[in-house]
Amino acid sequence: MQPRNMSMSGVVDLAAVKAAQEAKAKAEQARADAVRQGGGGGAVTPASLVIDVDEAGFEREVLQRSTEVPVVIDFWAEWCEPCKQLSPLLERLAVEYNGRFLLAKIDVDANQMLMQQFGVQGIPAVFAVVAGQALPLFQGAAAEAQIRGTLDQLVQVAEERFGLTGLTVDGDAEPGSATEAPEMPAGPYDALLEAAVQALDAGDFGGAVQAYRNVLSDDPANTEAKLGLAQAELLQRVQGLDPQQVRKDAAEKPGDVAAQIAGADLDLVGGHVEDAFGRLIDTVRVTAGDDRDAVRVRLLELFEVVGGDDPRVIAARRALARALF
Repeated sequence: MQPRNMSMSGVVDLAAVKAAQEAKAKAEQARADAVRQGGGGGAVTPASLVIDVDEAGFEREVLQRSTEVPVVIDFWAEWCEPCKQLSPLLERLAVEYNGRFLLAKIDVDANQMLMQQFGVQGIPAVFAVVAGQALPLFQGAAAEAQIRGTLDQLVQVAEERFGLTGLTVDGDAEPGSATEAPEMPAGPYDALLEAAVQALDAGDFGGAVQAYRNVLSDDPANTEAKLGLAQAELLQRVQGLDPQQVRKDAAEKPGDVAAQIAGADLDLVGGHVEDAFGRLIDTVRVTAGDDRDAVRVRLLELFEVVGGDDPRVIAARRALARALF
């Protein structure tokens, strides 16, 4: 298949795309190898899903970690009788949910400033922080079924709106146990991934998209394929666009969702990461319903292209949370 001509001479750096893809894949593979060898590799134990937090560690343990996983905050005190019923329940659910949220326990007697900042009027009081944004969940005693429903909604919102899929939990499994980390799946992935890279180099972005999808159909968790697919789909979308017209439309039609999405794609391909993210976050602020959801979904797709560990993605997740809530 012959590559199609592109109207943006030099705007797409395929070598950089390929290098970023390979570097990301190697980093993920190293973390996976570390887990299999007992080194942790970023995984957490069930016990570490429940943490005690004070004012000094709040930014690190709650705000920063909320860009990876929803953080549920339990405001409690030793003298609070309802807390003695609720806190153990939340701790049990944190382990049961297996990394889908992190439970941070805050003793209000020792952390009056945090209590005031959250506007806590009485305890127990339960909040959540998602991508840096605080959300009230409930106050006082609650039935387990009600709490589960609230947590399910929280986990769903965190995943669908912000792409937060939670933490990897390492149960310190003994060799041969059911929770032992699995070996990498077998399959002809090297050949398929190489075919995708060759298609990218040739400008055949449709072929690259299909090759990556072929890998993911057998191995949905394949990190290299997921990253490659996000990049290939972006390049396919901007192929054939007239950059001058796209920028003109985006500048003249700030409320036009399609124009802003196309402008963000073009920004990202040109290396203007913050501009791409900022454009879509600004559009989220002025839209609603299906339009807002379309912008949010495209922003999450662009996060995948850049990589969830990138500081610009972390900052943009927080800004998105503020725009949505």
